[in-house]
Amino acid sequence: MPRRHDPERRQRLIDAAIRVVGRDGIAGLSHRTVAAEADVPLGSTTYHFATLEELLVAALRQANEGFGRVLAELLPQDGGGDLAADLARVLGEWLAGERTGVELEYELYLAALRRPALRPVAAEWTEQAAVLLARRTDPVTARALLALMDGICLQVLLTGGSYDEEYARAALARLIP
Repeated sequence: MPRRHDPERRQRLIDAAIRVVGRDGIAGLSHRTVAAEADVPLGSTTYHFATLEELLVAALRQANEGFGRVLAELLPQDGGGDLAADLARVLGEWLAGERTGVELEYELYLAALRRPALRPVAAEWTEQAAVLLARRTDPVTARALLALMDGICLQVLLTGGSYDEEYARAALARLIP
């Protein structure tokens, strides 16, 4: 039987992996679960991604684009205005979106603690976000702001609490010279 040309299959597999991790966590990810989710033969997953680590790297790269996109779109580059208020608003918009997507991004990001193949992708994300923030402040402050923003997001996600934009603005303002 001739092989069907399917140029979108790799992307569908990444999307399927993200859905599987979003629904079942990283523990639920396997070539088999991704193939079933994408409705493709099992061999397609191993053709495009020889290992689950490769698939996780692709999924993390794609998931990381979410916050980076929100940050780039909502953070004015002109340097005017209140940076702490802008960042607090960005966090609020991101956390107000689909909570499952935010949780998924953090689950993939934190998976780098145990999966060395993911560490370079997590580092790339951190570097890209720091560069975006450094457009409005110095590089050291940008990294400190990013660390605080991560902490605020993790606390909201882990406690199931609601996001307090005023608290975030006040905390972020303490770091800005």
